[in-house]
Amino acid sequence: MHKNARITPCVAPISRPADTPVNAESGALRAGFGNARVLVTGGLGFIGSNLALRMCETGAAVTLLDNLAPSYGGNRFNIAPIARQAEVIIGDMRDERLMHELVARHDYLFNLAGQTSHIDSMLDPQQDLEANVRAQLAILEACRKLNPEIRVLYASTRQVYGRPAYLPVDEAHPLNPVDINGIHKIAGEMYHQLYAQVYGLATTVLRLTNTYGPRMRVRDDRQTFLGTWIRRLLEGQTLPVFGDGRQLRDFNYVDDVVRALLLCALARDTPGKVYNLGSSEVLSLEALARKLVATHGSGSYELVPFPDARKRIDIGDYFGSSARIERELGWQPQVNLDAGLRQTLAYFGRFGEHYWP
Repeated sequence: MHKNARITPCVAPISRPADTPVNAESGALRAGFGNARVLVTGGLGFIGSNLALRMCETGAAVTLLDNLAPSYGGNRFNIAPIARQAEVIIGDMRDERLMHELVARHDYLFNLAGQTSHIDSMLDPQQDLEANVRAQLAILEACRKLNPEIRVLYASTRQVYGRPAYLPVDEAHPLNPVDINGIHKIAGEMYHQLYAQVYGLATTVLRLTNTYGPRMRVRDDRQTFLGTWIRRLLEGQTLPVFGDGRQLRDFNYVDDVVRALLLCALARDTPGKVYNLGSSEVLSLEALARKLVATHGSGSYELVPFPDARKRIDIGDYFGSSARIERELGWQPQVNLDAGLRQTLAYFGRFGEHYWP
């Protein structure tokens, strides 16, 4: 069952990098969402909470659903700035009665909830199946039956591609995941696309790369290694870089990811499509560690052997092409890595007590 929950009044400001360009899309977003009813699953998590903050700025009526599972990253402090604006419901997406109630009264569904840990998916495949397959099907069935006009945005992952056959990876790249999580995320994607094709649901899929920023999970590396690097750096610990540190990655600041979700939600011709997110800033993990230490002004890193469990599912070099979403929707990253890292370190330097183990 579920219950309504109210969070304590605002104690953490909404964070924006000081050198973020003025967003020319803001007026369009306010016009598009100003009177909208928006449901965010995983709404107390990293991306969900940052999306909720932006939605409240537009004047939308926001409902956040989260089960607050300890390993999934939900944190009540994440939405402290909008505690009196957003409706918060603690519940499970597999609760059919709950999902029917919620889906029926919303215009947009940002479907961000799920199990994201690659290692956890290998250790407990059944739990990953429940969160990333069964729950997705339950959501789509609720939409089909009770609100076929709802717009659905589904957050997928670059992990569906597995080890790249070529770089940068575009949407035509073969899907060949190296772990259970990637397989289940493909299933979630295909459910969304099937319901678009067969039932006419307005579903859109975004494949995310390494997303970082304020409110990310930092207590462990279930969601991203960069979160634990941030915490370790602020605690004065050495950053562990697996292997030779030459693995290439791209990174997106969370505000840019939120913008992509909102642009997809408002565009008329995105239903049924899949978009990669990526960044033109590509660097090795060792170079990222050096940049993070330099940005903080102190700290150190060391190369360490790959743990066996991680080495078996490591994808090697990866960076994606966002040419399609740039061409069709005009989306481009606005926050460069230097600015994003500064803002992330500043946020956790101030509010780390709410995120540390």
